Amino acid sequence: MQSHDLSNLVQNALDDLKGVDIAEIDVRGKTSIADLMIIATGTSIRHVRSLADNVRLACKDAGHQPLGVEGDSQSDWVLVDLGDIIVHVMTDEKREFYALEKLWSVKPEAEAI
Repeated sequence: MQSHDLSNLVQNALDDLKGVDIAEIDVRGKTSIADLMIIATGTSIRHVRSLADNVRLACKDAGHQPLGVEGDSQSDWVLVDLGDIIVHVMTDEKREFYALEKLWSVKPEAEAI
């Protein structure tokens, strides 16, 4: 499955359960761990878990088994590793605190000069 198709699948799975402020960040050239990161906010710990489970099941049903899921049923941040795409689902408080969009939008030093 192409990264673009997988990204659409993930974003639709998040949108289906009313994920808030879904963002896609292209991290190619910034890290070797993934090409894209998708970040979404859940309104509660239960919502965060439901969103992550929906992503996992949608990908599995499409034949793209996630490599791993981090975060338990009481976590306010769940990560779904899809290989080329890493999905972060978190509460608003965690998203503001860690500011992943800001972190991954910083240009490498060579480009910043």
